[in-house]
Amino acid sequence: MRGKEIIFLSGISKLETNEERWNPFPWYREMRENNPIYFDEEQQVWNLFRYEDVKRALSDYKVFTSERERSTIPIQLDSSINLTSVDPPEHRKRRGLLASAFTPRSLDTWKPRIQSVVDSLIQGLLAEDLSKPVDIYERFAVRLPVTIIADLLGVPNTDWEKIKEWSDILFLPHHQEGLEEVTKQKAKAMKDFGEYLLPLVQQKRRQPQDDILSDLTQAEYEGAKLTDEEVVGSGIGLLGAGNETTTTWLTQCFYYFASKGVYGELRKQPELIPQAAEEVLRYHFIASLDRAVKEDTDVLGVPMKRGEAVIVWISSANRDERQFVNGEAFDIHRQNSKEHLSFGNGQHFCLGAPLARLEAQYALTSFIKQFSNIRIAEGYRPWDHLVSHGFTLTSLPIVIEP
Repeated sequence: MRGKEIIFLSGISKLETNEERWNPFPWYREMRENNPIYFDEEQQVWNLFRYEDVKRALSDYKVFTSERERSTIPIQLDSSINLTSVDPPEHRKRRGLLASAFTPRSLDTWKPRIQSVVDSLIQGLLAEDLSKPVDIYERFAVRLPVTIIADLLGVPNTDWEKIKEWSDILFLPHHQEGLEEVTKQKAKAMKDFGEYLLPLVQQKRRQPQDDILSDLTQAEYEGAKLTDEEVVGSGIGLLGAGNETTTTWLTQCFYYFASKGVYGELRKQPELIPQAAEEVLRYHFIASLDRAVKEDTDVLGVPMKRGEAVIVWISSANRDERQFVNGEAFDIHRQNSKEHLSFGNGQHFCLGAPLARLEAQYALTSFIKQFSNIRIAEGYRPWDHLVSHGFTLTSLPIVIEP
């Protein structure tokens, strides 16, 4: 692992309580209207809140580079195919080693497997006592993506609980008070995860199978094959990112389909489900990324100096009413929901987005077809169930009507 100097988002946003972290949108709106390009003096960081500025910073790598010394994600995987800290043309070469596994054409072959896992999870729910609330996060939203990404990489999906536990730790947010403890936890999770994957990778190098880890052991980069350690590093990155984002997305879908009263409409018109899921990603998917200014520039109308850090507040951009009419409203009929930036933009657009979309479509369509209605368990307050110092749910009890 390589370290970078940490940028603490909490020091910029000043969102101190779980309730504020669950609903940061009033602060985003205030910043969009009054401070759309804001320089935080304390940490010496630029912050972008409007859609056009965020999109520009995500896509214009010649001005806003991923090759940076400071980051909100200070721990970087040691791998020559790490994609998050390089730009084209280097990024294009590295991404090419992985991209073929995630094209829609490749994923077509995975549709039966995804449907099979969804069906199995639904059968599990049907076997529950549905007179009581079911934690749909734990029973459904966690299990589908981690099973599929493990299958895709060639890792035993029966180990999903271990993989999820390590992933959860690696995705813990950094905060000033508990920095030393979180750093220790992440280092241990990275070590344990690596020790788990290494013998699998070595076996696949000897006996390649039809999976991503096997492909990586055979792939050449810069004229040489990847080392076992580089394949392990790539595997950790893919297993982590490949389950965390989709789990969060599915959980938020269940929450908003129930709390916004649209579940019945989606049951009558299942063709709306993919669009409704995209609206959830636009409406409430807390995300931000960081870049560095590559050369002195004033492309956004303010003078920025080479090397300065830039935070792009994606969740704010996704509600910008200059791009999304009535952006603060949840609307499953919104025609341009898919223009959200939750998967990034430009060269660094999320490699796993087609897989995540496929999983969400299959999971939600099958669930809604099977169950007549859902409602949030009485007394549930989402901000009581957020990951420590973070924005994502760790539990969602719902009442399911068969």
